Amino acid sequence: MSPLSTTANNSTSYREYLKLKGKYESLQRAQRNLLGEDLGPLNVKELDQLERQLESSLKQIRSTKTQSMLDQLIELQSKEHALLEANKALKAELDRIMMKESQLQQSWDASNEQNVAYSHQQHALSEGLFQSLGCNPNLQIGFNPETSDQMTIATTHAQMHFTLNFVVVIAHLKIWAYGLWVITQ
Repeated sequence: MSPLSTTANNSTSYREYLKLKGKYESLQRAQRNLLGEDLGPLNVKELDQLERQLESSLKQIRSTKTQSMLDQLIELQSKEHALLEANKALKAELDRIMMKESQLQQSWDASNEQNVAYSHQQHALSEGLFQSLGCNPNLQIGFNPETSDQMTIATTHAQMHFTLNFVVVIAHLKIWAYGLWVITQ
């Protein structure tokens, strides 16, 4: 390179440097002015321009803030709607479970009433059965019509007792199976 072109390059670079330095200082001054600093050297026209610029920026900020708040409101409303729907579904599920529980409780109550009635009846039958079969210490071999009648009565009582037991056991099994079915539903 020639010394002349090097000097021209240096001169161009120096002018570019001065230009950038001026822009930098101007931007720093504008920033200080926007922050409310160094306002003394500004005339009325420059102050009016600064005021309009600040008002415009403030409107933009308020508009952005308002839009952000509206977006949040819409999002919260959709979440509220989703929560209300979930609450409604949970309430329906709870009502369904409570109804099944009530039905199960009623069936258990009915079963308990049958058990109480059965136990009283069983106790009465067993007392009658044991009282009518007195212990006879005399061993008799052969046919005795009086003893035969007592045995027929005892056998009839025992058969009735067995049949009643069987019916109650079947009823209990049905109630138990229904209870399991209700719980698994």
